[in-house]
Amino acid sequence: MQKNKFFQGNRPAPATRGRGGSYGDIPFLAAVILLAVYGIICVYSASSYNAEVQYGDSLYFVKKQIVGFALGLMAMIAVSFLPYEKLKKIGLPALLVSLVLLVLVFVPGVGKSNYGATRWIGFGGFTIQPSELAKYALVFFAAGYFAKDPARMRTGRGILPVLFAGLGICALVILEPNMSVTMLIAAVTVGMIFLSGASWKTLFAIAVPVLCAVPALIFMEPYRLKRLSAFLDPWQSPKGEGYQLIQSLYALANGNLFGTGLFKSRQKYRFLPFAESDFILAVIAEETGFVGVLLLFALIGFIIWRGFRIARSCDNFYGYMLASGITLAFTVQTALNALVVSGCIPPTGLPLPLVSAGNTSLVVTMAAMGVLYGISRHNARGKIHKMQ
Repeated sequence: MQKNKFFQGNRPAPATRGRGGSYGDIPFLAAVILLAVYGIICVYSASSYNAEVQYGDSLYFVKKQIVGFALGLMAMIAVSFLPYEKLKKIGLPALLVSLVLLVLVFVPGVGKSNYGATRWIGFGGFTIQPSELAKYALVFFAAGYFAKDPARMRTGRGILPVLFAGLGICALVILEPNMSVTMLIAAVTVGMIFLSGASWKTLFAIAVPVLCAVPALIFMEPYRLKRLSAFLDPWQSPKGEGYQLIQSLYALANGNLFGTGLFKSRQKYRFLPFAESDFILAVIAEETGFVGVLLLFALIGFIIWRGFRIARSCDNFYGYMLASGITLAFTVQTALNALVVSGCIPPTGLPLPLVSAGNTSLVVTMAAMGVLYGISRHNARGKIHKMQ
């Protein structure tokens, strides 16, 4: 069985030392807010021209992003003051609610379609993307399930509820269709089982079918085959399936070392589709160059490092699983977005967390980061209490 620092006769391991006092991990909190604020600037730069042409208001997208940031900041502050151990109780209800919302996507009049995909539900002028909620609901469920009885990870039967929960979400998301989020949910599912301390034999038995399912899902839908073909050689269809990837590569190349300058992207002038959302990284690379992207990912890497550091400092298994799972979901989504924009994997729709336009993603991600910060505050108070 894989080693797990918390599975030591069912007794929690002592917390590791760290800075931050009773206020928690302030550098982590500051980095999250800084990245979200930078995202507002990037959304304005990437969307202003398209918003002016399409809506007659160059601030259309950035106004929505500011509202999302304000709501996300309030959610982040609110959840950071909640005793996170009480969140154990919301795992199963959150999972069930997210499944219901994913089903509502397919209900006529409730589900909203865009560009051939039905991924949103709307009530009047308000829309949400249930898959954004589902990935963190899965984390809460898995963390609570494994923490209730850590010995469950010893058997294949013990991990089945988490595995079936992940498969259920994946099945509903792939029907939208949304291949990228399906891959994200699958990775989070396997990751949570890994973090629980499951054996390598169990992980191998899960990972092999998951990896085999990827080509099967691609061959099931003709449009995915076209995307795969365009990914392999986008210049075979420069005005069709390969267009978006080519425009993204142009933006990356045009950025060179230091970029064209902030607000001076050329690809955002309706050459690059979804410049303010899924492909905002391409605009950032064009305007700030390799150096700017390096600094951006240094900031993102800092958030990820601090997130796993918070997890490692936890004095109980639930906190460790919850903090690790939230950080894992953020990490995988960031990596998938970067791989798509750079042409390393076929193009799929997935936002860059805390940066891309999209209120559901921004609010939910900031709330999840608030949970992480709340865990760090709990860790800091525990250390001070032990020293007294």
